This record gives sequence, C-alpha cells and structure tokens, in this order.
Amino acid sequence: MFLSLFSEQFSSDFLSRWTANKLDAVVVGVDYRLAPQYKFPVALEDCIVVVKFFIQDKILEKYEVDPTRICITGYSSGGTLATKVVYLLQNDPEFKGKIKAQALIYPPLQLIETLMPSHQEYEHGLILTKETAIKLICLYLTKDEALPQAMLKNQHMTEESRHLLKYVNWSVYLPEKYKKNHVYTEPIFGKLKGSYPFLVDSRISPLILSDSELQKLPLTYILTCQHDILRDDGLIYAIQLQNVGILVTHDHIEDGFHGGLSFGVTFSLPIGFKIKDKYISWLEENL
Repeated sequence: MFLSLFSEQFSSDFLSRWTANKLDAVVVGVDYRLAPQYKFPVALEDCIVVVKFFIQDKILEKYEVDPTRICITGYSSGGTLATKVVYLLQNDPEFKGKIKAQALIYPPLQLIETLMPSHQEYEHGLILTKETAIKLICLYLTKDEALPQAMLKNQHMTEESRHLLKYVNWSVYLPEKYKKNHVYTEPIFGKLKGSYPFLVDSRISPLILSDSELQKLPLTYILTCQHDILRDDGLIYAIQLQNVGILVTHDHIEDGFHGGLSFGVTFSLPIGFKIKDKYISWLEENL
C-alpha cells in the first residue's frame, strides 16, 4: 500500500496509476487543502487524518493490503509532508512501526538557510527559481510580504535560532563535489522584525530534527536532481539519516531538474521516465 502526497494533479495521477499497476498495489492519493487559502499546518493535518484512517486494521483488511508493506511517498512539497507524517506517526503509540518506508522525490526540507550552493547555482534555474520557491512557501505560511524579501537575502532568522545552524551547515554535510568554490557564511541574524515561529518548526524543516528523532524514521528512498535549488536539502537529509543508522537509498540524477518528473511525464521527456523508473524500481525491491 502506498499513501501518496503529491502536488501536481496530472503527473501524480499518472504516477499513482503506474505504481498501482506495476506493483499490484493499493495507492491512496491525499487531496489535502492548499495554500494560500489554507495556511500551515492545515495540509499536514489533512494528511495525518487520512493516513491514520487508512492504516486502521479494518481498512487495510477491507482493501486487502499487507500491513507490513506500507510506504508513504511524496515529491516536491509533498515530500516534506510525507516525511513529517511518517515521523509523527512513529511518535504515536497507536501507529508506531506501521510504516515500513518513506520515498521522497526532490523534497524541500528546511527554511533556515537560503544560501546553500544549490540555491546560488540555480537561483535562476530551470522551472523553479529561488524567488519563486520562496514566494510559494511563504504563501503557505504567512501574508507578511517582508518575510520572502528577507529570505532571499538569508536575513530572516533570529539570534535565538543560531543553535539550529549545525543541522543545515552545508560545509559540514555536503560532499566536496557539491561545495565547489562556495564559502560558507552564517545567515545575518536579527534583520527581520516580528515573530515567525514556523521558521524553527521541524514540521516545516525536517532537517532540524535531532539524531534521536531521526533514528525513529524507517527505510528511506531519496531522489535528488543536480539542476535544482532544493538539491542540497535532499543531499543533507540522506547523509543525516545514514549517520544515525537509517537504511537510505539515494539516487542523484545528474541531468535532472526540479519538476522533471511532472514535466517529463506531461511532455514525454526522457528525464521524467528516468525518475519514474528509479522510483518504481526501488519500491519493487524494497516493499
């Protein structure tokens, strides 16, 4: 059984149908409420309600689902939702241990640092630019127009959040091939006035979970794309999980870009089918 937290209707429907047919699986797509009408944490709460309902023993039995083979999947912002749903369920005594795996395709995983190498290299990149990404996430969080401007300059965090930098310090986590000639500098603290508690909320930024919290997560698949401003989020998450002993498969698509799955499927581009095939192959081998 797969519970899918995708974002683009056509491509998610295609991938869900393909997964169901290829793996002879039950696939549930969560139609969570969307921003800007519904702010954080509405989408996450919707996902949790749906997942908790479908993984009840009586519902699994009704749809003839093997309760030992449940995977939560998501791509792009759906990847953030997927990994947080899994984490929260693992902390719920009623549902702990019911999720076998999570599969995340180019997920955004933190709001603390907006000057990672991938943010700089693909600021004006394919499909998803830095400015567009920040505007979209802010629509989910607030109506305040000052926040996206501060985030563009990496000046949105408070001094009190300094302790979180260790979780997103790319100079520590990223392999040398991704650091290139970039030089790490800390964000500028205290420039943004006002209160933004969601900026330090792990439901938005899973990268800031502690080691003991990360250890609760299950078997994990992460796919990242080279030409993607969110690339480094996924790279760091894979390393964090591996460091605490989680079994992680990380596929990196050198010629991939953010949205490659949906655009590839929509316009029959090879990159879309490459991403789809890697994802399906992992599911076949691990569930």
